[in-house]
Amino acid sequence: MISLTDYGFSDADREAFEALSRPDLMPARVTAVNRNNYELICERGQLRGEPTGHLLFAAEDAQALPVVGDWVGVQVFNDDTFALVHEVLERRTFLRRKDPGRNVAFQVLASNIDTAYCVQSADRDFNLHRLERYFVMIRDGGIDPVVLISKIDLVDDALRREMLEAVESISGGARCITLSSHTGEGVDEFRTALRSGTTSCLLGSSGVGKSTLLNALLGADVFATQEVREADHRGRHTTTRRQLVRLENGALMIDTPGMRELGNIGAEAGLAETFGDVQELIENCRFSDCTHTQEKGCAVLAAIEDGTLDEDRYEHYMKLQRESAHYQRSYLERRQRDKEFGKMVKSVLKGKGDKRA
Repeated sequence: MISLTDYGFSDADREAFEALSRPDLMPARVTAVNRNNYELICERGQLRGEPTGHLLFAAEDAQALPVVGDWVGVQVFNDDTFALVHEVLERRTFLRRKDPGRNVAFQVLASNIDTAYCVQSADRDFNLHRLERYFVMIRDGGIDPVVLISKIDLVDDALRREMLEAVESISGGARCITLSSHTGEGVDEFRTALRSGTTSCLLGSSGVGKSTLLNALLGADVFATQEVREADHRGRHTTTRRQLVRLENGALMIDTPGMRELGNIGAEAGLAETFGDVQELIENCRFSDCTHTQEKGCAVLAAIEDGTLDEDRYEHYMKLQRESAHYQRSYLERRQRDKEFGKMVKSVLKGKGDKRA
Protein backbone atom coordinates (compact mmCIF):
# COMPACT_ATOMS: atom_id res chain seq x y z
CA MET A 1 0.00 0.00 0.00
CA ILE A 2 1.17 3.52 -0.83
CA SER A 3 0.78 6.36 1.66
CA LEU A 4 -0.87 9.30 -0.07
CA THR A 5 0.66 11.60 2.54
CA ASP A 6 3.95 10.93 0.78
CA TYR A 7 2.36 12.45 -2.32
CA GLY A 8 1.12 15.59 -0.59
CA PHE A 9 -2.33 14.46 0.53
CA SER A 10 -3.09 16.86 3.40
CA ASP A 11 -5.76 16.88 6.09
CA ALA A 12 -7.60 19.55 4.07
CA ASP A 13 -7.52 17.31 1.00
CA ARG A 14 -8.86 14.40 3.03
CA GLU A 15 -11.72 16.55 4.37
CA ALA A 16 -12.55 17.72 0.84
CA PHE A 17 -12.61 14.14 -0.41
CA GLU A 18 -14.81 12.96 2.46
CA ALA A 19 -17.18 15.85 1.75
CA LEU A 20 -17.93 14.25 -1.62
CA SER A 21 -19.81 11.50 0.27
CA ARG A 22 -18.84 8.97 -2.36
CA PRO A 23 -17.88 5.68 -0.65
CA ASP A 24 -17.50 4.12 -4.08
CA LEU A 25 -14.51 6.36 -4.86
CA MET A 26 -10.92 6.56 -3.60
CA PRO A 27 -8.54 9.54 -3.75
CA ALA A 28 -5.75 9.65 -6.33
CA ARG A 29 -3.32 12.25 -7.60
CA VAL A 30 -2.74 13.02 -11.27
CA THR A 31 0.96 12.54 -12.08
CA ALA A 32 0.77 13.05 -15.85
CA VAL A 33 -1.76 13.96 -18.54
CA ASN A 34 -1.55 12.13 -21.86
CA ARG A 35 -3.60 12.81 -24.97
CA ASN A 36 -6.32 10.28 -24.14
CA ASN A 37 -5.77 9.36 -20.48
CA TYR A 38 -4.20 10.23 -17.15
CA GLU A 39 -1.45 8.64 -15.10
CA LEU A 40 -2.50 8.40 -11.45
CA ILE A 41 -1.14 7.38 -8.07
CA CYS A 42 -3.43 5.99 -5.37
CA GLU A 43 -3.04 3.80 -2.30
CA ARG A 44 -3.08 0.70 -4.52
CA GLY A 45 -0.24 1.97 -6.72
CA GLN A 46 0.12 3.53 -10.17
CA LEU A 47 -2.60 3.18 -12.77
CA ARG A 48 -4.07 4.73 -15.91
CA GLY A 49 -7.36 6.58 -15.83
CA GLU A 50 -9.94 8.24 -18.06
CA PRO A 51 -12.60 10.85 -17.27
CA THR A 52 -16.23 9.79 -17.06
CA GLY A 53 -18.61 11.12 -19.67
CA HIS A 54 -20.39 13.12 -16.98
CA LEU A 55 -17.13 14.85 -15.95
CA LEU A 56 -16.37 15.72 -19.57
CA PHE A 57 -19.78 17.06 -20.49
CA ALA A 58 -20.45 18.85 -17.20
CA ALA A 59 -17.22 20.84 -17.49
CA GLU A 60 -17.87 24.45 -18.48
CA ASP A 61 -14.36 24.67 -19.97
CA ALA A 62 -10.99 22.95 -19.87
CA GLN A 63 -10.24 24.40 -16.43
CA ALA A 64 -12.65 21.93 -14.87
CA LEU A 65 -10.79 18.88 -16.21
CA PRO A 66 -7.92 17.18 -14.36
CA VAL A 67 -4.37 18.53 -14.65
CA VAL A 68 -1.06 17.37 -13.20
CA GLY A 69 -1.09 17.79 -9.42
CA ASP A 70 -4.87 17.52 -9.04
CA TRP A 71 -6.46 15.29 -6.41
CA VAL A 72 -9.34 13.36 -7.92
CA GLY A 73 -11.96 10.81 -6.90
CA VAL A 74 -11.62 7.58 -8.88
CA GLN A 75 -13.31 4.23 -9.28
CA VAL A 76 -10.77 1.42 -9.82
CA PHE A 77 -11.23 -1.58 -12.15
CA ASN A 78 -9.26 -4.36 -13.90
CA ASP A 79 -7.23 -5.58 -10.93
CA ASP A 80 -6.22 -2.06 -9.93
CA THR A 81 -4.78 -1.14 -13.33
CA PHE A 82 -7.51 1.18 -14.66
CA ALA A 83 -9.63 3.94 -13.14
CA LEU A 84 -12.53 6.18 -14.05
CA VAL A 85 -12.10 9.76 -12.82
CA HIS A 86 -15.42 11.02 -11.42
CA GLU A 87 -14.51 14.11 -9.40
CA VAL A 88 -11.81 16.80 -9.26
CA LEU A 89 -11.17 18.20 -5.78
CA GLU A 90 -10.89 21.96 -5.34
CA ARG A 91 -7.39 23.22 -6.14
CA ARG A 92 -5.45 24.81 -3.31
CA THR A 93 -3.14 26.62 -5.75
CA PHE A 94 -2.78 26.58 -9.52
CA LEU A 95 -0.63 27.62 -12.45
CA ARG A 96 -2.54 28.94 -15.41
CA ARG A 97 -1.94 31.14 -18.43
CA LYS A 98 -3.74 32.30 -21.52
CA ASP A 99 -4.18 29.44 -23.95
CA PRO A 100 -1.38 29.84 -26.54
CA GLY A 101 -2.49 31.17 -29.92
CA ARG A 102 -5.53 33.24 -30.82
CA ASN A 103 -8.00 31.49 -28.56
CA VAL A 104 -8.68 33.58 -25.42
CA ALA A 105 -9.18 30.97 -22.72
CA PHE A 106 -7.45 29.74 -19.60
CA GLN A 107 -4.98 26.88 -19.78
CA VAL A 108 -4.31 25.30 -16.38
CA LEU A 109 -0.77 23.91 -16.36
CA ALA A 110 -0.64 22.25 -12.93
CA SER A 111 -2.14 22.50 -9.46
CA ASN A 112 -1.59 22.12 -5.71
CA ILE A 113 1.95 23.50 -5.92
CA ASP A 114 3.77 25.03 -2.96
CA THR A 115 6.78 26.57 -4.72
CA ALA A 116 7.48 27.40 -8.35
CA TYR A 117 11.11 27.61 -9.43
CA CYS A 118 11.67 29.97 -12.36
CA VAL A 119 14.75 28.77 -14.23
CA GLN A 120 16.74 31.20 -16.36
CA SER A 121 20.15 30.35 -17.81
CA ALA A 122 22.97 32.78 -17.18
CA ASP A 123 24.45 32.55 -20.67
CA ARG A 124 21.64 33.56 -23.07
CA ASP A 125 18.19 33.28 -21.51
CA PHE A 126 18.39 35.83 -18.67
CA ASN A 127 15.45 38.25 -19.12
CA LEU A 128 13.87 40.36 -16.35
CA HIS A 129 10.65 41.06 -18.25
CA ARG A 130 10.06 37.34 -18.78
CA LEU A 131 10.78 36.77 -15.10
CA GLU A 132 8.17 39.38 -14.15
CA ARG A 133 5.63 37.56 -16.33
CA TYR A 134 6.37 34.33 -14.47
CA PHE A 135 6.02 36.10 -11.12
CA VAL A 136 2.59 37.43 -12.09
CA MET A 137 1.35 33.99 -13.16
CA ILE A 138 2.82 32.20 -10.13
CA ARG A 139 1.58 34.66 -7.51
CA ASP A 140 -1.85 34.94 -9.12
CA GLY A 141 -2.28 31.23 -8.41
CA GLY A 142 -1.23 31.57 -4.75
CA ILE A 143 2.21 29.98 -5.21
CA ASP A 144 5.56 31.16 -3.83
CA PRO A 145 8.20 31.90 -6.52
CA VAL A 146 11.93 31.18 -6.32
CA VAL A 147 14.46 32.12 -9.02
CA LEU A 148 17.05 29.64 -10.25
CA ILE A 149 19.86 31.04 -12.41
CA SER A 150 21.31 27.97 -14.13
CA LYS A 151 24.59 27.52 -16.04
CA ILE A 152 26.18 30.05 -13.68
CA ASP A 153 29.61 28.57 -14.47
CA LEU A 154 29.40 30.22 -17.91
CA VAL A 155 29.64 33.81 -16.57
CA ASP A 156 32.26 35.68 -14.54
CA ASP A 157 31.81 36.99 -10.99
CA ALA A 158 31.01 40.54 -12.09
CA LEU A 159 28.13 39.44 -14.34
CA ARG A 160 26.91 37.08 -11.63
CA ARG A 161 26.65 39.97 -9.13
CA GLU A 162 24.89 42.11 -11.76
CA MET A 163 22.30 39.38 -12.36
CA LEU A 164 21.64 38.89 -8.66
CA GLU A 165 21.16 42.62 -8.10
CA ALA A 166 18.80 42.81 -11.10
CA VAL A 167 16.68 39.91 -9.80
CA GLU A 168 16.57 41.44 -6.31
CA SER A 169 15.28 44.73 -7.76
CA ILE A 170 12.17 43.10 -9.26
CA SER A 171 11.61 39.93 -7.23
CA GLY A 172 9.60 41.35 -4.33
CA GLY A 173 11.67 39.36 -1.86
CA ALA A 174 11.68 36.06 -3.76
CA ARG A 175 14.70 33.86 -3.06
CA CYS A 176 17.34 33.45 -5.79
CA ILE A 177 19.68 30.44 -6.13
CA THR A 178 22.58 30.27 -8.59
CA LEU A 179 23.62 26.83 -9.72
CA SER A 180 25.38 24.73 -12.32
CA SER A 181 24.46 21.15 -13.15
CA HIS A 182 27.88 20.87 -14.83
CA THR A 183 30.01 21.77 -11.79
CA GLY A 184 27.45 20.90 -9.11
CA GLU A 185 27.52 24.40 -7.63
CA GLY A 186 24.24 25.28 -5.90
CA VAL A 187 22.61 21.87 -6.58
CA ASP A 188 22.85 20.84 -2.92
CA GLU A 189 21.39 24.21 -1.84
CA PHE A 190 18.50 23.65 -4.22
CA ARG A 191 18.02 20.06 -3.05
CA THR A 192 17.91 21.22 0.58
CA ALA A 193 15.17 23.72 -0.27
CA LEU A 194 12.94 20.89 -1.51
CA ARG A 195 11.08 19.56 1.54
CA SER A 196 9.50 16.12 1.89
CA GLY A 197 5.77 16.05 1.13
CA THR A 198 5.75 19.45 -0.59
CA THR A 199 5.16 19.97 -4.31
CA SER A 200 7.34 22.19 -6.47
CA CYS A 201 7.54 22.81 -10.19
CA LEU A 202 10.20 23.92 -12.66
CA LEU A 203 9.29 26.67 -15.11
CA GLY A 204 11.39 28.18 -17.87
CA SER A 205 12.17 28.34 -21.57
CA SER A 206 13.49 25.37 -23.50
CA GLY A 207 17.22 24.88 -23.12
CA VAL A 208 17.65 26.46 -19.67
CA GLY A 209 18.55 23.10 -18.14
CA LYS A 210 15.37 22.01 -16.33
CA SER A 211 15.64 18.34 -17.35
CA THR A 212 19.39 18.27 -16.64
CA LEU A 213 18.73 19.68 -13.19
CA LEU A 214 16.02 17.10 -12.51
CA ASN A 215 18.37 14.31 -13.53
CA ALA A 216 20.96 15.69 -11.10
CA LEU A 217 18.37 15.64 -8.31
CA LEU A 218 17.25 12.12 -9.18
CA GLY A 219 20.81 10.86 -9.60
CA ALA A 220 19.93 9.21 -12.93
CA ASP A 221 19.19 10.18 -16.55
CA VAL A 222 15.42 9.81 -16.21
CA PHE A 223 14.58 12.84 -18.36
CA ALA A 224 15.93 13.18 -21.90
CA THR A 225 18.18 16.17 -22.57
CA GLN A 226 19.55 17.83 -25.70
CA GLU A 227 22.01 20.60 -26.41
CA VAL A 228 20.63 24.00 -27.38
CA ARG A 229 20.97 25.03 -31.03
CA GLU A 230 24.20 26.83 -31.81
CA ALA A 231 22.47 29.19 -34.28
CA ASP A 232 20.10 30.88 -31.82
CA HIS A 233 20.78 29.14 -28.49
CA ARG A 234 17.13 28.06 -28.31
CA GLY A 235 16.07 24.77 -26.79
CA ARG A 236 14.45 21.87 -28.60
CA HIS A 237 11.51 21.21 -26.23
CA THR A 238 13.04 18.01 -24.82
CA THR A 239 10.26 17.81 -22.22
CA THR A 240 6.99 17.21 -24.07
CA ARG A 241 4.52 16.91 -21.21
CA ARG A 242 4.02 17.93 -17.59
CA GLN A 243 4.65 15.16 -15.08
CA LEU A 244 5.06 14.77 -11.33
CA VAL A 245 7.91 12.74 -9.86
CA ARG A 246 8.90 11.94 -6.27
CA LEU A 247 12.52 12.64 -5.36
CA GLU A 248 14.67 10.56 -3.01
CA ASN A 249 14.18 13.01 -0.13
CA GLY A 250 10.38 12.73 -0.45
CA ALA A 251 9.87 16.06 -2.21
CA LEU A 252 7.54 16.14 -5.22
CA MET A 253 8.54 17.92 -8.42
CA ILE A 254 6.57 18.77 -11.58
CA ASP A 255 8.60 19.28 -14.74
CA THR A 256 7.05 21.35 -17.53
CA PRO A 257 7.82 21.87 -21.23
CA GLY A 258 9.47 25.17 -22.15
CA MET A 259 7.00 28.03 -22.63
CA ARG A 260 7.52 30.54 -25.41
CA GLU A 261 4.17 32.28 -24.93
CA LEU A 262 3.09 33.45 -21.49
CA GLY A 263 -0.03 35.62 -21.44
CA ASN A 264 -2.05 36.33 -18.29
CA ILE A 265 -5.82 36.78 -18.05
CA GLY A 266 -7.35 38.90 -15.29
CA ALA A 267 -4.26 38.46 -13.11
CA GLU A 268 -4.94 41.38 -10.75
CA ALA A 269 -3.69 39.54 -7.65
CA GLY A 270 -0.45 38.52 -9.34
CA LEU A 271 0.14 42.03 -10.69
CA ALA A 272 -0.55 43.60 -7.29
CA GLU A 273 1.96 41.35 -5.52
CA THR A 274 4.65 41.48 -8.21
CA PHE A 275 4.40 45.23 -8.78
CA GLY A 276 3.41 46.31 -5.28
CA ASP A 277 5.80 49.27 -5.39
CA VAL A 278 4.21 50.58 -8.59
CA GLN A 279 0.63 50.11 -7.42
CA GLU A 280 1.39 51.88 -4.13
CA LEU A 281 2.63 54.92 -6.02
CA ILE A 282 -0.45 54.91 -8.27
CA GLU A 283 -2.83 54.60 -5.29
CA ASN A 284 -1.09 57.44 -3.44
CA CYS A 285 -0.99 59.80 -6.41
CA ARG A 286 -2.67 63.11 -5.61
CA PHE A 287 -4.85 62.89 -8.75
CA SER A 288 -7.48 60.13 -8.81
CA ASP A 289 -7.78 60.36 -12.61
CA CYS A 290 -4.08 60.79 -13.28
CA THR A 291 -2.72 59.27 -16.50
CA HIS A 292 0.81 59.25 -15.04
CA THR A 293 2.20 60.60 -18.30
CA GLN A 294 2.52 64.40 -17.96
CA GLU A 295 0.65 65.72 -14.89
CA LYS A 296 2.66 68.03 -12.67
CA GLY A 297 2.82 66.62 -9.15
CA CYS A 298 2.18 63.01 -10.25
CA ALA A 299 3.69 60.61 -7.73
CA VAL A 300 4.65 58.07 -10.40
CA LEU A 301 6.45 60.63 -12.59
CA ALA A 302 8.21 62.06 -9.53
CA ALA A 303 9.42 58.57 -8.54
CA ILE A 304 10.72 57.95 -12.06
CA GLU A 305 12.47 61.31 -12.10
CA ASP A 306 14.25 60.84 -8.77
CA GLY A 307 15.18 57.23 -9.58
CA THR A 308 12.93 55.60 -6.96
CA LEU A 309 11.01 53.81 -9.74
CA ASP A 310 12.65 52.42 -12.85
CA GLU A 311 10.83 53.74 -15.92
CA ASP A 312 11.25 50.48 -17.82
CA ARG A 313 9.69 48.55 -14.91
CA TYR A 314 6.72 50.94 -14.82
CA GLU A 315 6.16 50.67 -18.58
CA HIS A 316 6.27 46.87 -18.38
CA TYR A 317 3.75 46.93 -15.53
CA MET A 318 1.37 49.05 -17.63
CA LYS A 319 1.84 46.70 -20.59
CA LEU A 320 1.01 43.62 -18.52
CA GLN A 321 -1.97 45.33 -16.90
CA ARG A 322 -3.44 46.36 -20.29
CA GLU A 323 -2.84 42.88 -21.69
CA SER A 324 -4.41 41.14 -18.69
CA ALA A 325 -7.48 43.42 -18.75
CA HIS A 326 -7.91 43.02 -22.52
CA TYR A 327 -7.80 39.23 -22.34
CA GLN A 328 -10.18 39.26 -19.36
CA ARG A 329 -12.78 41.29 -21.30
CA SER A 330 -12.43 39.02 -24.33
CA TYR A 331 -12.75 35.93 -22.15
CA LEU A 332 -15.89 37.18 -20.38
CA GLU A 333 -17.47 38.26 -23.68
CA ARG A 334 -16.84 34.82 -25.17
CA ARG A 335 -18.30 33.13 -22.10
CA GLN A 336 -21.41 35.30 -22.39
CA ARG A 337 -21.80 34.43 -26.10
CA ASP A 338 -21.42 30.74 -25.30
CA LYS A 339 -24.13 30.97 -22.61
CA GLU A 340 -26.52 32.78 -24.96
CA PHE A 341 -25.89 30.21 -27.69
CA GLY A 342 -26.53 27.39 -25.20
CA LYS A 343 -29.85 28.96 -24.17
CA MET A 344 -30.86 29.32 -27.82
CA VAL A 345 -30.09 25.65 -28.55
CA LYS A 346 -32.10 24.53 -25.50
CA SER A 347 -35.01 26.75 -26.60
CA VAL A 348 -34.96 25.31 -30.13
CA LEU A 349 -34.80 21.72 -28.85
CA LYS A 350 -37.62 22.41 -26.40
CA GLY A 351 -39.75 23.83 -29.22
CA LYS A 352 -39.19 20.76 -31.35
CA GLY A 353 -40.12 18.56 -28.43
CA ASP A 354 -43.40 20.47 -27.94
CA LYS A 355 -44.31 20.05 -31.62
CA ARG A 356 -43.71 16.30 -31.46
CA ALA A 357 -45.97 16.16 -28.43
